[in-house]
Amino acid sequence: MIVILMLAIIVPTWVAVLALVALVFFASSLFGGLLGPMPRYRMMNADEMPPNDSDRFLEVVEALADAGLNRAGDLTVLTNGPSFYPAELEAIRSATQSVNLEAYIFAKGEIARQYVEALTDRAKAGVNVNVVIDAFGSAGTGKSFFAPLVNAGGKVRWYNGPRWYSLMHLDNRTHRELMIVDGKIGFIGGAGIADQWYSGTKGQPRWRDSAVRIMGEAVYNLQATFAENWLAASGELLVGDEYFPHIQNEHRLISLVVNSTPTVGGSTRARILFQLLLASAKRSISVTTPYFLPDRGLTEELCRAVERGLRVRILVPGRKSDHMVTRSTSRAGYGRLLKAGAEVYEYQAAMIHAKVLCVDDLWVVVGSTNFDNRSFGINDEVNLAIRDHAVAARFENDMAHDLELSRRVSLQEWRHRPLTERATELMGLVFERQQ
Repeated sequence: MIVILMLAIIVPTWVAVLALVALVFFASSLFGGLLGPMPRYRMMNADEMPPNDSDRFLEVVEALADAGLNRAGDLTVLTNGPSFYPAELEAIRSATQSVNLEAYIFAKGEIARQYVEALTDRAKAGVNVNVVIDAFGSAGTGKSFFAPLVNAGGKVRWYNGPRWYSLMHLDNRTHRELMIVDGKIGFIGGAGIADQWYSGTKGQPRWRDSAVRIMGEAVYNLQATFAENWLAASGELLVGDEYFPHIQNEHRLISLVVNSTPTVGGSTRARILFQLLLASAKRSISVTTPYFLPDRGLTEELCRAVERGLRVRILVPGRKSDHMVTRSTSRAGYGRLLKAGAEVYEYQAAMIHAKVLCVDDLWVVVGSTNFDNRSFGINDEVNLAIRDHAVAARFENDMAHDLELSRRVSLQEWRHRPLTERATELMGLVFERQQ
């Protein structure tokens, strides 16, 4: 009230009214993001879902996820930083036309220095180098860190920085982690560019994560995904053979690149993809995620899968989680799943940051999407969905190894968790939408 009176004295009435209206809208957006209801997904005619190994199911996914179906390509699974970082750096150093990189986290450190050096070298050689990083996720990495790259002719842009005209959309972040080289080689996963994935930091072990390298038709879609946020951050629309060359690949690989941006109601293509695959499952569901805060619709879908006789396994971080409040809020939701018969495991060796969904030893989704509302309803995300038995077997084998380094949570243990933990759960539930 004091602020309003001061405005009335210092500025014209119409300015004070305009400022008040703007404040109300901003506050409404803020509290809506914190406390508003999550989207509710109800599957209509679920019993008429075509088998997920059929061409008809591919048509349904392609239509509802608004993602082009790719039928040719080569894919390599890259497990952990010592595998995916060297592969990406090698691809950068071999670039002759373009390098496009998008990251939520690009943190100053040894591995980031190696990336800037490699990108700078390519920019000096005349390669088009474009980097877009999230203004919030990479807030600690200033322009000076990228000065060698920019001076060499590379371009660096920050996504959705704080501006007066975008305050209503400030909560929208790009959480996408992808790189495309020469328009022919694509990398996608859940890891940013930071030392916690490279060597570990502050005495903590290196984070566990997964990425894939793909060549073939899907690279076009990855490039288009990057181009979307590059346009938003720079005002430039990328076209030309250096970004979209002719691609020919004879290896059969069925995949879809599903990028997502939240709608007014909070629905996203990523959320639709997950719902469809979970509802289609006939034998097994394996979820690996660092942040497990499923909305009611996803929880119900997982419980229905157990009731149908499926084996449902969920792998999440243990005490080495980087967000303890989120972990505590996540644990609060174990009860219904454990009662239904789902298996919940907590990884003990390090922070597990991999984001992988496997269904029926056939479908795999890997990318940037966590099992939470922020990924499903707020952030820009990108995932690669693959229908391939060999790829699914590789990811299931990775999970089997991870489970050897995990402990299973029992229903009895969950029911007897300490009061101190329950108090933290209550605090986390207030801000569940934002975690």
